Amino acid sequence: MFATATRNFVEEVDHGGLLIPVSSLNDTIALLTVVVKRKRFWVWQKPRYIPTDFNFNDILTGDTPIKPGVIETDFIKYNGSFGDNIQGNVNANFPHSSVSVGGKDSSKLHSFFGSLKKEEVDVQKLLRDSKDRFLDMSHGLVQQTKEKHKQVFGIVKERIVTTQPCSVIEEVQQGGQCGAGLSLCGPKSPKVSLKENGSLSKDSNVSMEIPIHTTIAYALIELEIKQDGHYELCLMSDTTGSFEVDGPVKKGLLHIFGASGSAPENSPLKQELERLSDHFQQLSALPATTRSSLLQQITKVMEDREAVSTLQNVLDQMCLDKRPALDDVTATDSQKQNIQAILDLLEQCGEVKSTPVLTALHLIISAMDEMTNDCLSLLGMCCSLTVLQALELLVQCVSEKGELPLSSAGLAALTEDVYEKTEHLFASSNVSLKRDGDTVTTEISHLAGNLPLVLCIAVRGLASLAHCD
Repeated sequence: MFATATRNFVEEVDHGGLLIPVSSLNDTIALLTVVVKRKRFWVWQKPRYIPTDFNFNDILTGDTPIKPGVIETDFIKYNGSFGDNIQGNVNANFPHSSVSVGGKDSSKLHSFFGSLKKEEVDVQKLLRDSKDRFLDMSHGLVQQTKEKHKQVFGIVKERIVTTQPCSVIEEVQQGGQCGAGLSLCGPKSPKVSLKENGSLSKDSNVSMEIPIHTTIAYALIELEIKQDGHYELCLMSDTTGSFEVDGPVKKGLLHIFGASGSAPENSPLKQELERLSDHFQQLSALPATTRSSLLQQITKVMEDREAVSTLQNVLDQMCLDKRPALDDVTATDSQKQNIQAILDLLEQCGEVKSTPVLTALHLIISAMDEMTNDCLSLLGMCCSLTVLQALELLVQCVSEKGELPLSSAGLAALTEDVYEKTEHLFASSNVSLKRDGDTVTTEISHLAGNLPLVLCIAVRGLASLAHCD
């Protein structure tokens, strides 16, 4: 819940910027805290940031600590309110079962963090104090981080701190009726509630005290580290940290596909989807019963953003040939049951280790985890076979910068109500659908980033599970 609140805050005040939301109240984030930045499996995924228990001085050689100046300023007085309403009916006909879902979602977010303070390190002084200083390359944290080539060091140069009791209240109401196949549907109590007395609750059952002076977001300055321990501060935002290595770097999943991290335009988007086509084929080649069950279980998981992130983390570990214990995963019993059902399906078809099918499933769940909350919610409402078939045609239209007649075979599912949802779905990924008579055209925003790519991957993956034999 705390992670959702801070993530929403960063998306509102610094979308696409340098601020990183704090994901856990258990993380102690101070200036000069050492944070490990871990690159992910797919180059379009945002890095994962892992705060450590160490301060920068803890991993430096010498007895003289660095004491940079600290600049404190008022950051922002944050107060906002917005909401949306989504309603509709979807009939999902799976090969061996059918599901009818009628739903109405209403969400309102009221945020009041009050006056927030920004604390910044004097980078000029830090730069002078770092001259002729070296990291202790024998330190355990340095050794363990260096061994994993996807990880680099950053130190906290800036943090956003609360100065008073604050509130973020997000009210989400989900109502509907479900036929056979989906067992979890009904009213959903507030998603995030950070009350005036400093407590954070969900489902009226969980309460966490949020102290004043809590760090809710921070920014890093990364380190370029030489083999002898000498380091350089990465002063430019487009310069990333690294460890100097002796010999070639091993290449893993991160390097296989060669996708650009820049905003994908139509031609690069098509090329990337073609590179990933084998993964979609792995899913469509599964037995019909397995595909049907996987699609149903993934649809359940998509109802909850935190469940998607948890499943993504579990699949991360499995792709590294590790078998995570769900008892150790922070998730509700319902989330664990849905995730376990997916793992059981993989085990039934012998796909519990790092295999092509596991990698393909990891691909589409990772794409979902990169989506905005609105996009994920809307996609979850479009998981019927006929609608996914129509979305797949629109994805093809997006990647090829074409236009498509609405009378085309496969687009019959785009009734007025469904088309409106589809329009919102693509818009939430910075892709506009424009309808002119019987023709629909697509256009990607020039500031789209990777959102169109992850939408296309998720749609293609789900559609692969929905293909009829």
